[in-house]
Amino acid sequence: QGQVAESGGGLVQPGGSLRLSCAATGTISRNSAKAWYRQAPGKRRERVALITGLGTTLYSDSVAGRFTISVDNLKNEWYLQMNNLKPGDTGVYYCNLKSQSGDTWGQGTQVTVSS
Repeated sequence: QGQVAESGGGLVQPGGSLRLSCAATGTISRNSAKAWYRQAPGKRRERVALITGLGTTLYSDSVAGRFTISVDNLKNEWYLQMNNLKPGDTGVYYCNLKSQSGDTWGQGTQVTVSS
């Protein structure tokens, strides 16, 4: 089973944008669903976006209309474009690969939205 690693986090002002990337190594099935989760301080990890192997996307209510998940199967990468960021979006963001053998998680990347 492959590994995944996130990049692209950082500090941004409210209303700003960030793009997170997730790079996967090893054998990755194009039919696998890919997702992004986040964990805010003192809260449980929650899924914010998911894309199925067929390209169907799902978003949590809190990010719908502001975040976009996409995949580049040639590069084995997926992305989370985050626009109009709010302080409530602050947290550690994790990319997630859902395969038949189970879930693979990255180490996480910190996103801080603050003025």
